[in-house]
Amino acid sequence: MTDNGAEAGLHYREICELVDMLAAGDVTARQLTQLTLDRIATVDQRLGAYAFVAPDEALTQADQSDERRKAGTTRGPLDGIPLAIKDIYDKAGWRTEAGMSIRAGQVADSSATVVERLEQAGAVIVGKVHTTEGVYTEHTPPFKAPLNPWDPNRWVGVSSSGSGVAPVAGLCFGALGSDTGGSIRMPSASNGATGLKPTWGRVSRAGVVELAATLDHVGPICRSARDAGLVLGVIAGADPRDPTAALRPVPQFETQPPASLSGVRIGIDPEWSYREVSIDVEKAHREAEQALRDLGAELVPITLPDPTEAITDWFGVCAVQTARAHRGLYPEHKDSYGPALSELIDRGIAMSGIEYDELLQRRLKFKGQMEAALAHVDSVLIPAMSFIAPPVEKMIRMDEETTAGVHRFTVPFTLSQLPTITFPCGFTATEAGHPFPVGLQMVGSAFEERRLVDIVGAFQAATPWNKEHPAV
Repeated sequence: MTDNGAEAGLHYREICELVDMLAAGDVTARQLTQLTLDRIATVDQRLGAYAFVAPDEALTQADQSDERRKAGTTRGPLDGIPLAIKDIYDKAGWRTEAGMSIRAGQVADSSATVVERLEQAGAVIVGKVHTTEGVYTEHTPPFKAPLNPWDPNRWVGVSSSGSGVAPVAGLCFGALGSDTGGSIRMPSASNGATGLKPTWGRVSRAGVVELAATLDHVGPICRSARDAGLVLGVIAGADPRDPTAALRPVPQFETQPPASLSGVRIGIDPEWSYREVSIDVEKAHREAEQALRDLGAELVPITLPDPTEAITDWFGVCAVQTARAHRGLYPEHKDSYGPALSELIDRGIAMSGIEYDELLQRRLKFKGQMEAALAHVDSVLIPAMSFIAPPVEKMIRMDEETTAGVHRFTVPFTLSQLPTITFPCGFTATEAGHPFPVGLQMVGSAFEERRLVDIVGAFQAATPWNKEHPAV
């Protein structure tokens, strides 16, 4: 673990810092991009976050950014910032394989809306990072899982595995991920990143490989809440290519956090936060509560709905919607599918219409209960997972206890489509003696991403955890 102060290298700077450095002429977009490419060429040989890299294209984009800056036509805070995208986002001329052998070599004719918006904002897209097969739970051959930069024997999180590793390891300054049941939050918690899962409909899904349409959320994984807000501010908004993208104004995200949280009400449900969680997670949770109080926030006891049935229902909803998404390929090409994704699709195919409608009715009820529970607070603090990232071998085929611990704090908020931000809040040590991050998440009411970014931004300004980096 590195020092968290000024000794951290340029490759570990936050986007908010780079905005000022670029404006002052202290660094150029080409320098940032070349540094990123050099890091990828060395460090990523060990970690394996990237599916592929496009150095020539990235350097061309960087040079164009520098020319705009000289001409006084900079496009915004992301202009010249090297970013990565999960290998589920189409980019014209690049292959989109989504971790699936059956999609090997498929080249996109056009770009996803969010990719177009990043490029229009001047961001430098250096490459694509790995995901699990079909955006579900397993990495299957020939694709390999990236390694956790804190401890290679620990789980890296799924499905935005590469998106969680790359920013934390200094291989980009932020990455697009996606979240259907925890796929932004699990990699963020496992790698010590800050991941923002927006409200469903806040961001267009056009040009994005689908897992389960009404559960899929598009969002960024970065090093800080402020950085995640800047990226969300660029990619969010209505889109004629995706009628489900909300016709709501996109909030302005600032580079500086509020100095105080006075007047902010944060809900705490002890039954949710402390029951059946590890000692490390509970300790980090209670210390975070005190830090929030010190910033002026009022912590309010609340009662969240029991998530037990919702977790089971999520798997059913996901199964049916995944089966629909793969109906052109499955079961004709079942032999090309790995066991986890195949089992999910088979479950969806087998479900009756009446059974599925019962799931949808319970989902609506749970969503209403969750929205009501959040109505009188600004946010709710809960763990991201019940424990720190487990050893890799324990996650190959998860037992019932591990499955519950991983999904308990994630799937309720994809099912209810509410926004959450996951952030590091402390460190513990693994059995091998490696320092390892602990993650929490802050949950908000629908379309309240700006409020979440402000609260966690203030927390991060007052604490060191998001400024720590692995020794890679």
